[in-house]
Amino acid sequence: MRNKENTIIALLTCLIFLGLTCLPGIPVFAAEPYKIGCIFSVTGPASFLGDPEKKSAIMLAEQINQKGGINGHPIKLVIYDTEGDPTKAVLNINKLIFHDKVLAIIGPSRTPTTLAVIPIVQRAQIPLISCAAGIKITQPVKKWVFKTPQTDAMAVAKLYSYMKEKNIKKIAILTVANAFGESGKEQLLKQAPGFGIEVVAKETFGPKDTDMTPQLTKIRATPAQAVVCWGTNPGPAVVAKNMKQLDMKIPLFQSHGVASPKFIELAGKAANGIILPTGKILVAKDIPDSDPQKPVLLKYIKDYESRYKSHVSGFGGYAYDGLNLLMMAMQKAGADKAKIRDELEKIKGYKGVSGIFNFSPSDHNGLTMDAFVLVKIVDGKWQIIK
Repeated sequence: MRNKENTIIALLTCLIFLGLTCLPGIPVFAAEPYKIGCIFSVTGPASFLGDPEKKSAIMLAEQINQKGGINGHPIKLVIYDTEGDPTKAVLNINKLIFHDKVLAIIGPSRTPTTLAVIPIVQRAQIPLISCAAGIKITQPVKKWVFKTPQTDAMAVAKLYSYMKEKNIKKIAILTVANAFGESGKEQLLKQAPGFGIEVVAKETFGPKDTDMTPQLTKIRATPAQAVVCWGTNPGPAVVAKNMKQLDMKIPLFQSHGVASPKFIELAGKAANGIILPTGKILVAKDIPDSDPQKPVLLKYIKDYESRYKSHVSGFGGYAYDGLNLLMMAMQKAGADKAKIRDELEKIKGYKGVSGIFNFSPSDHNGLTMDAFVLVKIVDGKWQIIK
């Protein structure tokens, strides 16, 4: 009798298990998971970058797994927080490569942290898709390194094209003293002559500085017709406030490094009138329906805001694009790191949040200046400059 009862219980358990695994939205994976490393500035001063990147990666990984993963393999994300610190980025990248044995890495969030880990991923021969903007990340090309954000070179060209139209010929630049700011400064100085622009003042500020009045006072004494600030929060918001306090009437331009709702929150009313280049996500509803990015942008916005009950920023899109690009490569390459790298380099026409990507052996960013729009902050909201 007991054997019969045990048999019945075993059959019922099996039926219950089969019933659960056949429910919609609960895929059954027979294959080993593909481990993907993520390294973002989730906390610290650059959390406005890393937090939405982490959330976007988690959201997309769940969506991929719900659809059956990659060739039957579920994605398993291994996520570490750099806090925006290059030293912690190095420690975490080593953990991902040598302890966690990931197949590829998305991140870091910032240019300084990315530049710090590039030598390690190059030696380890593991694909890395950075979420940072500095042009030096992918120029010159590094075999194992790709990136999803638009470059600072494109951002400068977009701003300078507008200034040329508006007959702005003399500018002052105020750049943050780190790798992102140095890269932006280099592009601002390099491209200025080609647009008939003279840089009449060059000032810098520290990433943690809380007052830029001395630098702006110097700038006010020059013939500058505009100020270009190049940095990431919170410094650029301080610059905006200080210019208002000094009653400086000339326009203030910012980099794409502040293209998020956080900047408007930090700068308050001082944000109004500021012009900056950004990906299309901040104005997705206003771009033409004919734009091939629009459906991608609207889906990402809807998914993110319904999941997290907060506004999106273009920064989360960097990780979203990175994981999508990686998925495309891994569908063809499987778990072979070298083949993943090769397949990434072949991707053409991927319509992402940050632009339309066309990678090649000579271009590991794959975007053009068309990935940017210029926006103006009006009454605390983003408006496209036509």
